[in-house]
Amino acid sequence: MRRHRTAAGILLTVSALFAAGLTQAGAANAAPSAPPSGDAVPARAVTKAEQTAARTYWTPERMRGATPLDLLLTPRAAQKLKTPAAPGRTTTVEPTAAPASFPQAGGPWTGGGAVVKTSGRVFFTFQGRAASCSGNAVTSRNASTVITAGHCVKYQGSWHTNWVFVPAYDNGNAPYGQWTATKTLTTPQWEASEDINHDVGAAVVAPLDGRTLTSVVGAQGLQFNGGYNKPMYAFGFPAASPYDGSKLIYCSGNSSRDFLFSQDHSLGCNMTGGSSGGPWFTGFDEATGVGLQVSVNSFGYTFLPNRMFGPYFGNEAKALYDKAQAS
Repeated sequence: MRRHRTAAGILLTVSALFAAGLTQAGAANAAPSAPPSGDAVPARAVTKAEQTAARTYWTPERMRGATPLDLLLTPRAAQKLKTPAAPGRTTTVEPTAAPASFPQAGGPWTGGGAVVKTSGRVFFTFQGRAASCSGNAVTSRNASTVITAGHCVKYQGSWHTNWVFVPAYDNGNAPYGQWTATKTLTTPQWEASEDINHDVGAAVVAPLDGRTLTSVVGAQGLQFNGGYNKPMYAFGFPAASPYDGSKLIYCSGNSSRDFLFSQDHSLGCNMTGGSSGGPWFTGFDEATGVGLQVSVNSFGYTFLPNRMFGPYFGNEAKALYDKAQAS
């Protein structure tokens, strides 16, 4: 994984599925924030001509050769956040029962279930290069919404182009098709200053062969303001060594709140670049591959290896989701 001198920390991306509707829950230790107006959510509409170009651009060879968009926070960049965690919020919670795949620091997901189809790789062009992240199909009114990281839709002031979502990606193959974005969105905080506490993005994808995304691959539910310190599962398609982007990888364990500089969730995980945007689930059922998405793979600290961080899904993330599913 490369090390970049930047204040915008970023790392991974992934996706997942849930048949239930949107669930909201208030909880202790939830990060307080005022809900922004849906009209304030930054978005970019993708023209028909751009959609056509994206469909033809992503050949199997280009997908296999796409480089992961990953950035790491250096100590100096981390200090600029100036958001130390409140005391008493870094303890973990033991699960009531130990699942077969818990905890896991990073390995191929072989359990099957819904997550295999709802998660996928995200491909786009950034500053002229073919790049990749991860994403997840979520339940939505338009049945066409993908959740990913903010830096996987816009970075360094530029919206990504040729944006497609490939659920259940398989080493250059797209078993459920390539889904082209008609609109990409992010939070106002990521748009304004690339604040890693709000590194959340979304995309609305066009129908394919007359069908919507979630009618084909299913969808995972979401939870907002659900609190910290709980068992979590994170998924993604890391493409930087030792991974190659060909397989769905997961991590699991007891999460905590970042005790350093951000307000993010923290999880022991060795996934590398390319996993950015992949989903984090609470209440994940290994037998069905279903959970509630509460975060995405976002960033890591250069001085704290094998640790992944993901933004807290609060009111800002909900406003983003509401704007996306209404599109």
